[in-house]
Amino acid sequence: MAVELIIQNGTKAYLPVVEDTIEWTTERKGVPGKLAFKILNDGHIDIQEGNAVRFKYDDKNVFFGFMFEKGTDKSKEVSITCYDQLRYLKNKDTYVYTNKTAKGFIKMVADDFGLRCGNLIETSWTISNRVEENKTLFDMFQNALDITLQNTGELFVLYDDFGKLTLDHIQNMRIPLLIDEETSEDYDYKSSIDGEVYNQIKLTYDNEKTGKREVYISKDSNHINEWGLLQYYETIDENTNGKSKANALLSLYNKKIKSLKIKNVLGDVRVRGGSSVIVRLTLMDIKIDSFMIVEKAKHTFTNNSHLMDLELKGGVFNG
Repeated sequence: MAVELIIQNGTKAYLPVVEDTIEWTTERKGVPGKLAFKILNDGHIDIQEGNAVRFKYDDKNVFFGFMFEKGTDKSKEVSITCYDQLRYLKNKDTYVYTNKTAKGFIKMVADDFGLRCGNLIETSWTISNRVEENKTLFDMFQNALDITLQNTGELFVLYDDFGKLTLDHIQNMRIPLLIDEETSEDYDYKSSIDGEVYNQIKLTYDNEKTGKREVYISKDSNHINEWGLLQYYETIDENTNGKSKANALLSLYNKKIKSLKIKNVLGDVRVRGGSSVIVRLTLMDIKIDSFMIVEKAKHTFTNNSHLMDLELKGGVFNG
């Protein structure tokens, strides 16, 4: 197993001696990819904030980003924190747009900010009009993806793929990697109906032509009896199909939130926030045997080992 870390400062490229471990962390949404490590300050290395950083493991591309922070102590080790291109999505601005898909909006803004794009998969829902005022690009993009999800049930993931902004469907990010009792050291499971869980959807539209309020309701009576009434409410406009959206929202939110944290799994660089892995575990009277979405992945690399801690959600649970 080989670690390759290169820091580029202008025309000079450095291959520093890495002390201890390299940590690579990604999340499914709203957070840039992060690379953290320590190097030995031998007095001959000249590195600055903004320098490009490339990291490969076993000749596989893992991370491309930029140095944002460095520090040192008496040991003369230099601690470095780098972020991928998504860090620039923390920039704020105001946009007004009409008749664009999430993909179209993301591409437009990325071009405006000089961000490098890779494959941006087509998203099916056209957003008729939207005002994003004084918001981060992260929030703007996530709003467009959330609107698409709420109207179609289709989940997309925006991430940085070794220096290229990439948008993909969640189904395309499934990895045939099995996590079971033998491959994981420790885990923590939770099931909840607190948070974004709803068994009744109520949408309303004030029709100015008729002077009446149109109401669209989609509900699950069984879950209402079981959990009590948990209602989602939203006002919609004339361009929204109320019945279709109510049904899509019920399908999306009418389920328990199931989360699983697993520590010290054998590492695989394909696993990142937004990907899905196969989980096969028995927890008390609950059996898990399904794909689960990776909400957060933290990889720890050395020359001799590669482990990861995962935070997972979703999946079909029996029991």
